[in-house]
Amino acid sequence: MPVTQLLQCGRYRLDLGTPCVMGVINVTPDSFSDGGELFGPRGVDLGAVRARAEQMCAEGAALLDVGGESTRPGAAPVAPAEEMARVLPVVEALVQLGVPVSVDTSDPDVMRAVLAAGAAILNAVSGLARPGALAAVSGADVGVCLMHMQGEPGTMQQAPRYADVVLDVRDFLRQRIDACVAAGIAPVRLLVDPGFGFGKTPAHNLALLARLHAVSDLGVPLLVGLSRKGTIGVVTGQSDARLRMAGSIAAAVLAAARGASEIRAH
Repeated sequence: MPVTQLLQCGRYRLDLGTPCVMGVINVTPDSFSDGGELFGPRGVDLGAVRARAEQMCAEGAALLDVGGESTRPGAAPVAPAEEMARVLPVVEALVQLGVPVSVDTSDPDVMRAVLAAGAAILNAVSGLARPGALAAVSGADVGVCLMHMQGEPGTMQQAPRYADVVLDVRDFLRQRIDACVAAGIAPVRLLVDPGFGFGKTPAHNLALLARLHAVSDLGVPLLVGLSRKGTIGVVTGQSDARLRMAGSIAAAVLAAARGASEIRAH
């Protein structure tokens, strides 16, 4: 299927003909990648957040992705009120930078709140599959990233199984695209993410990367997030996530060569 290389997200219209970078702004105390460096003893450090965001934009990030609930393997869920307390001040600060701001969330109440605060993209890590999620975004002129995750963060890595991980992920994403279109979300507002590391073993992740073209042919742009993840550590022998930069860059280049339009990176 021909893939549109445009993404409509609020007042922004991104041309993804050339792959772009989505910079990750984690505002959790338990991020696997940065150990909560933007989360101080009194909560989110807005000064540090803005400085990091400005650095990312100066280095070439085309959009920023804010996360207030860790989705690392084994992570416990966060109450919606706490998630909103973390992300809303950050969204309000970052929208002033003039780049699209995405929010990584599964909760419909959080979705509505961040849209009201100016978020241009919802990074829906549960694929908008939770009750009320589709209704929360269908009437808003925002971009939506549909991600595949088998299970929930707390248990997803215990025993992930697939008949064929590539075909299973592709079929799930196609179904979610169809559900979104049926709910009135135009395809130009959609992109998909195969969810590397979300309910997948290193072997599953490597199979997805090797056959990524099968997932990049769904008619909407493809976002890939491999930055610093465990599979990079397995391949490179680096147990410390902060030392996986070279492997992350190599994986990003491979993903872009195989159809990824956005690279999510720390």
